[in-house]
Amino acid sequence: MPTVFTRIMNGEIPGTFVWRDDRCAAFMSINPMAHGHVLVVPIDEVDHWINLESELSDHLFSVARQIAIAQQAAFSPVRIGLIIAGYEVPHTHLHVIPTSDMGQLSFANAATTADRGELESAASAIRTALLSAGYDTGVVQ
Repeated sequence: MPTVFTRIMNGEIPGTFVWRDDRCAAFMSINPMAHGHVLVVPIDEVDHWINLESELSDHLFSVARQIAIAQQAAFSPVRIGLIIAGYEVPHTHLHVIPTSDMGQLSFANAATTADRGELESAASAIRTALLSAGYDTGVVQ
């Protein structure tokens, strides 16, 4: 059975995308720890990140870095946090989180719901920053 992330990437479940290529997708978290929280997810369903092929791992981290730079430009946070936990969904995903303090990097503080308009607004700001930096996000707006 496909994971929830595969179903989002396949369009079976709504997602708010900021990046899409042939190896991964990045979309807004519906349980954000902070405004602009993005998940970077490989197309391939690999449960544990240590089992990723090196080239795919490198690609995911490169995309996460590009998104983090865009988040920095869009939101001016103090830091951009990166978390790989893997307990919630058995499909590798990198949490890229703009933060103003360390307390925001706690799953205990994640929102239980997210406003669709807020997700769209944050995604638009991130996509605009990515495009301004010269990246092709692969996302049709």
